[in-house]
Amino acid sequence: MASHQTDSKTAQESRGLSYELPWLVPALIAGVCVLYLYVGSHPYPSFGAGLYLHIAEEIQKNGYVLPKTIPGYTPDGVPFAYPPFMFYILAVILDVTRVGAFTIARYLPGLVSVAYLVPLYFLARDLFGSRPQASLATLIVAVSPPVLQWHISAGGIVRAPAMLFSLTGIYAGLHLFRNHDRRWLVPALVTFALTVLTHPMYTIFFVISFLVLYVRFDRSVRGLAYGLVVGLGGIVLTAPWWLSIVSMHGTAVFSGAAGTHGGLGGAIPALRGLLRQQLNEPPFLSAWHLLPAIGCLWLVRRREYFLPAWLVVITAAMDEARFVFLIGALITARFVFDGIFRWVKETSSSAERNEIVTFSVVLLATIGLSGGMLYAMGGMNAHAGSPSLPQFVNDNDVEAMTWAGEHTDPSAQFLVLGDAAEWFPQQTDRTIAIGPWGVEWKGHEQYQYQLHQFRELSRCHSANCLTTELMRMQVHPQYIYVPKETYTIRGMRHYQPPEMMSTMLSSPQYHLAFENDEVAIFAMSEGWYPSGPETSGPMPV
Repeated sequence: MASHQTDSKTAQESRGLSYELPWLVPALIAGVCVLYLYVGSHPYPSFGAGLYLHIAEEIQKNGYVLPKTIPGYTPDGVPFAYPPFMFYILAVILDVTRVGAFTIARYLPGLVSVAYLVPLYFLARDLFGSRPQASLATLIVAVSPPVLQWHISAGGIVRAPAMLFSLTGIYAGLHLFRNHDRRWLVPALVTFALTVLTHPMYTIFFVISFLVLYVRFDRSVRGLAYGLVVGLGGIVLTAPWWLSIVSMHGTAVFSGAAGTHGGLGGAIPALRGLLRQQLNEPPFLSAWHLLPAIGCLWLVRRREYFLPAWLVVITAAMDEARFVFLIGALITARFVFDGIFRWVKETSSSAERNEIVTFSVVLLATIGLSGGMLYAMGGMNAHAGSPSLPQFVNDNDVEAMTWAGEHTDPSAQFLVLGDAAEWFPQQTDRTIAIGPWGVEWKGHEQYQYQLHQFRELSRCHSANCLTTELMRMQVHPQYIYVPKETYTIRGMRHYQPPEMMSTMLSSPQYHLAFENDEVAIFAMSEGWYPSGPETSGPMPV
């Protein structure tokens, strides 16, 4: 494969963008269609980005100086140690356009998800020396649910740009290591710095991919020097940020967060669960996801180890299906064209070959696009029986949050049951007593404590359960926000039985303060539980 890539490099790069568009357009059209269906089926963004938008608002209030803590998420707030680049971009967008938080979270991730298909196409084109293979790989990524999940949804306002920067940097790294073209050193350095300043997980993806490219295409002292310039230069360029964080919170803030979302090296159990999930999907989608596994075996048999090695290293190091499936798309494209189609060419007549290839390409495109569209519209089983891309809030939640922001004291603390809690502080400027968002920067124990208590409280279906859990945790909110019908807990669909409302209404500890079709807000009775320094917030762990 290497000789073919080298021979075709000059021809690949000598043509203009107009020549590339016919090969790039199918993926771009697929990405736009997925985004159109997602926006049309989601009046509100899927998952949550309330904390992210709240951070941007705090940066505005702080005169664009890094804030030390972000209020509203737990009584003490959460440390601001996130890479800040996209939060500053969001702050500028909020300042200049006055566009609402929900609108930004609905549209921006999807638009960037379409944009990152461009560097992915050129990476695959120059890696394979083949435009058809690059076109297919990019199309697969554009419609792949494991990739879409974290990029088109609300949190994609940070993750999708991180993917854009990392793919652009990896493309620069390919030319840096394979072609020894020093013109790509500055783009690689800049995109690495931007990735560091955007998302830590994509920084790991960038670094691992750079190392794999170096081992495959270079292994020289000169290549090592290039890599050191990019790596150390990125650290130096981002020093104003991480030195500020260390001065405010110490180094423990980074080490404490490292293991809260699975960390490194925990991918094998997650991959087994992911494969089980794929096997439970409709047969045509399961077959689509099995192609990378078959392609890996085919490449190993041909002694082409680069793509399988890249996949294995990413899988072993990161508990993230989005990166596994991205590399899997490259493997699939290579296997389909150089494996399946070549075999068809050798075993069929010219007329049969053209029919088989045309049918196969149409079938693959149809399967991919239909799966991506189904996923984007929330019609796929993606959460242990729950629909894909769930919305954390709806019109009734927004009405209830508006009431809370207008009719309660600014110092009031709320216990919000279900995932609407993630958006609550941003929408109301009020504090939630329990919630895991942003708490990872306080360390693993604090994060796990908040996550466990959030789940336990959100699963309560009676006033007695709620009171017992609040007393056990020594949490004393002034208001309880109760979803009345369907709601989600960490993306999983749950149903609130009628018993919850009946027991809350009959309990002397809770008084109904607001109600609409799907939400009820209860005020706590005065003196329902003795308050004091030791009971005014979550129990320390």
